[in-house]
Amino acid sequence: MFNMFSGGGIHRMAIFALNIMPYISASIIIQLMTTVSPTLDQLKKEGEQGRKTMNQYTRYLTVLLAAFQSYGISVGLEGAGNVVADPGLMFRISTMITLTGGTIFLMWLGEQVTARGIGNGTSLIIMSGIVAELPSAIAQTLELGRQGAVSGILILAIIVVVVAVITFIVFMERAQRRLLIQYPKRQVGNRMFEGQSSHLPLKLNTSGVIPPIFASSLLLLPATVANFNAGGGPDWFITITSALGHGRPAFLILYIGLIVFFAFFYTAIVFNPTETADNLKKHGGFIPGIRPGERTAEYIDYVLSRITVVGAGYLALVCLCPEILTYYQPGLFYFGGTSLLIVVSVTMDTVAQIQGYLLAHQYEGLIKRSKLRGRRR
Repeated sequence: MFNMFSGGGIHRMAIFALNIMPYISASIIIQLMTTVSPTLDQLKKEGEQGRKTMNQYTRYLTVLLAAFQSYGISVGLEGAGNVVADPGLMFRISTMITLTGGTIFLMWLGEQVTARGIGNGTSLIIMSGIVAELPSAIAQTLELGRQGAVSGILILAIIVVVVAVITFIVFMERAQRRLLIQYPKRQVGNRMFEGQSSHLPLKLNTSGVIPPIFASSLLLLPATVANFNAGGGPDWFITITSALGHGRPAFLILYIGLIVFFAFFYTAIVFNPTETADNLKKHGGFIPGIRPGERTAEYIDYVLSRITVVGAGYLALVCLCPEILTYYQPGLFYFGGTSLLIVVSVTMDTVAQIQGYLLAHQYEGLIKRSKLRGRRR
């Protein structure tokens, strides 16, 4: 899985082997810490200046996480046979500096893409790392089919399943529960404006791809710690590590449980029903049949909890099917549910931002032309 996220970097022992995953982990940890740290919560409410300070904290934490993971990789390489020609302290330090430097460069590159490009730079780097492995993986699978190791019917079935899963992901990511919002009549001067109605859209999957990523990171933690001991350690630790292997029942049960937990947890962080209800009350909006204020917040929380159950089930289903398929057909390329979710979600967001950019560009052109015509007159 780490090799897929890094675009094959770990397999090639590349400088960008860690990719930008330490930055993603640091961002998630900082966001989770805002719920328990009053200082970070205050920074979150301070606007642009607070956002810059939190970004700086995220960068510092990224360096620490990248150094920790790169040290684990260096120790694991030393214990993997005759891979390292000159093991020792200098090899570990050079590996830490190299891999951490690669992650920091990608973090800087992602921030530049976000500031000067279209779309989220970090998400685009992760997606490019996943997509970069696709051509060789598809070629490997077709070669297995040519050699007769895998039947052509199975390859065709996998293609159909992948297309069906992508269609399902697009449908679920676009799914919304729209709450009707009514605004009463209002008088401005001598004019009376009729009451208007709008909708409060609640996404079926409010948490996005965060639950699978965080669940995967936690489940891969024992394997990461095992690298420090070069695959050794106490008997109980080796038992836990082997039980949490891909496709094992304990791994699948914990994977589903963590995805559901983080789906609810992250939804509670990014969406505040009380704040939404207060904003509606300030602007005179109300949900028909629901009293404004506290009752509205309870109703929004009730609806959000129900649709999050469906969203968590959808995430668990999408992430579980490839795990089972990979366990029973290990020769095929690994394209997990998390990878599919990231690729499809980032593609949809990028296309939407490009469409918005083109629309704004058309409006700018119309405004410029109207100004020129006005000057001519």
